Amino acid sequence: MTSRAAPAEAAALPSKAVGAVRAGLVAFPFLCPLVAGPSVQAWQLLATWVCLAAMLLAIPSAMPARGIWAWLGAGAAAVVLFSSPHTGAAAWLPPVVVLAAMAAAACVGAGMVRGGPATSGVLAVGVLVAGLVSAVLGLLQYYGLAEPLVPWTTTPALGQAYGNLRQRNQFATLISMALVAALWIYAAQPSARIRRWLVAAALLLLVAAAASTSRTGLLQLLSIVGVAAFIARRERRGVAPDGAAGAPPFSLPPPLVLLAMVPVYFAIAWLLPQLAAGEVEGMMQRLQEGAPGDHTRMILWRNVLSLIAAHPLAGWGWGELAFAHYSTLYDGPRFPEILDNAHNLPLHLAVEMGIPVSVLVCGGFLWMVLAARPWRERDSVRLMAWGMLGAITLHSLLEYPLWYGPFQLVFGLCLGMLWPARSADVVLPPVLSSIAAAVLMAVVGYATWDYIRISQIYLARDERLPAYEDGTLAKARKSWLFARQVDFAELTLTAVTQDNAAAMHSLAERTLHFSPEPRVIVKLIESAELMGRGEEARSQAERFRIAFPAEYERWLKGMPVDGQAP
Repeated sequence: MTSRAAPAEAAALPSKAVGAVRAGLVAFPFLCPLVAGPSVQAWQLLATWVCLAAMLLAIPSAMPARGIWAWLGAGAAAVVLFSSPHTGAAAWLPPVVVLAAMAAAACVGAGMVRGGPATSGVLAVGVLVAGLVSAVLGLLQYYGLAEPLVPWTTTPALGQAYGNLRQRNQFATLISMALVAALWIYAAQPSARIRRWLVAAALLLLVAAAASTSRTGLLQLLSIVGVAAFIARRERRGVAPDGAAGAPPFSLPPPLVLLAMVPVYFAIAWLLPQLAAGEVEGMMQRLQEGAPGDHTRMILWRNVLSLIAAHPLAGWGWGELAFAHYSTLYDGPRFPEILDNAHNLPLHLAVEMGIPVSVLVCGGFLWMVLAARPWRERDSVRLMAWGMLGAITLHSLLEYPLWYGPFQLVFGLCLGMLWPARSADVVLPPVLSSIAAAVLMAVVGYATWDYIRISQIYLARDERLPAYEDGTLAKARKSWLFARQVDFAELTLTAVTQDNAAAMHSLAERTLHFSPEPRVIVKLIESAELMGRGEEARSQAERFRIAFPAEYERWLKGMPVDGQAP
């Protein structure tokens, strides 16, 4: 008897190890602590692509439906065609690579769904692990106890919780997706002991969701609870989700238990600030007070609609929203910060590439969703994928999670799981997956080298790599992938003189389309004055006064307008 069991146990161990590695590849992008250089999300994105390349090798891939290829391809073509002439390839190349990576993730997702619940469970376990680890980190941050974990995490102000995602709405979306994963595992898991652990995990996720103080997270929680309660009620009326042959029965908690998560959430949201050592902003306070002053999304969206009305057909150009916001004088209230994203995906596409492109991209996605009829869904794996996709989509109507690697990865995986190709010969040969992984790693290798190189400009001389201690800027100018970051550094490091006024004016005009912030505007005004362009200098000064009144006053007094230049 023992001799018969031993081979089965030996075979199970590698299988569990492989599953753990695959789940770790899903989880790591959300937990990556690396941050350095001029871009906050650069290392996280590169880490995501490394994990995706490993997935292409570790998980048999398949073809997604042709509609997914057409939709992602249309988005890439639109970015290239409607890219601003002021920004060059450095503006359109990254989003095109991102969409290509999403297509690769969709192939992995299609392979997951063909592998059955055991393979699809990799997504659930990975997201759940990422959510639980982030929940612990977030609570330590909320109570000011994360200092010993630096540099593996950050230490925000007391009452702030966001794990390693550095933004509370992103943190809340991860927690929401982890809750979807916990519900799916609970429903598919017959073990009472594991189910008890999942109940504890769900409670921890509720605590983390309340600590995030994210109103987006609250909307996601209400949606998840409502849909899960509906499915649980449907189960108990004898219409259960379909399971694979031999799979354990799929059974969610009772509807009333699921609905009870909402009052538990509000009780936790009230309690958390009471336990803090100092005064912190709680969720209840955020709901009562809303966004401070003129920082509301209503003002932001009203400004964006004005910009859309100015260029409704072709937009302002990909990557041009910040410049458009700075250069436009509105009739009503003005959003007071640099506005480089519309905080709503359809509006963002419309303002930068025009209404027709926005309708094509967003309408195409909506058509695919409606054609799939998620409200009639019975398959348990697809229900999980719909839940995660829904959390990201809801967040995309209020912010921009798809600008960040971990959410791009999960979004792509869900696309492949929900829209796999239907023909029989859709499994990709391992050689094609290996080639795709190699190409992706080559991209990561070059981008990593180039990013490390240009990041040296943003470091003090004694912190730079030996090869870049001297002549750093001249060496970094050779970069074309991060050319705009190099231009920004050159502009802010160089004083405007009579001799270089023309060159600095051209550089400032170009950089204004990348980051229209006070120190860039000041260099533009100074170079225009030295070139004898008084009218232009006065016009830019007036725009400066309207867009950044506090910094404008500091400039008039001869004080630095903002932080130190790189």
